[in-house]
Amino acid sequence: MLANQVALVTGASRGIGRAIALALAQERAKVIINYKGNQAAALEVQELINKMGAEAVCIQADVSSSAQVDGMLQQIMEKYGRIDILVNNAGINRDTLIMRMKDEEWAQVIETNLNAAFYCLRAVARPMMKQKRGKIINISSVVGIHGNMGQVNYAAAKAGIIGLTKSAAKELASRGIMVNAIAPGFIMTDMTERLPKEVKEKIAAGIPLGCLGKPDDVANLAVFLAGSSADYLTGQVIAVDGGMFM
Repeated sequence: MLANQVALVTGASRGIGRAIALALAQERAKVIINYKGNQAAALEVQELINKMGAEAVCIQADVSSSAQVDGMLQQIMEKYGRIDILVNNAGINRDTLIMRMKDEEWAQVIETNLNAAFYCLRAVARPMMKQKRGKIINISSVVGIHGNMGQVNYAAAKAGIIGLTKSAAKELASRGIMVNAIAPGFIMTDMTERLPKEVKEKIAAGIPLGCLGKPDDVANLAVFLAGSSADYLTGQVIAVDGGMFM
């Protein structure tokens, strides 16, 4: 149980972030639902959490802006006085081949997927160090480990998150702060929903378990990493990919 622990989930209005926010709330964490633009979706997540009898608040912030991240943390500290769990989930993709990739398509993905994770991690590190405990969970990707054609920007950002995770884990371990990464494979979200049916079938055929994963598969691991059962686990990158890259 994560009763009364304060958890910030970035990009929590949809997909994997939404599932993680709901799963943390089921464990009675107080969840901050961060979103960039889709307020209606964020409020829907808040309503679902409130119906569970748990507490949630929505905070709009573009996490690719360090100033907005600092402002968000200030709001959290003013309301709760602490931050126990950070899930760096916010992410986008701008897929195209290297020779066609524009500067802004590279920059947008790096800013939203990698810079944002650093800004949020840096922001929560100070209050977590004062508390002498905290859990930071970074959402990477198997693409950051193995690469993928047409995704050099996304792969670079997700590989960067792995380096960020391992370095931060070493820096913060002595203060009781655990930092781990989850590397999802192909999960049924808005991103994969846009793929043609035949592409999804081809992907599923290459997965030993024979299907794409569900957001809850990632959320369940995030809850474990956030809890006391994972107190001796840090600096790890755990793939949730149905055995695709075992």
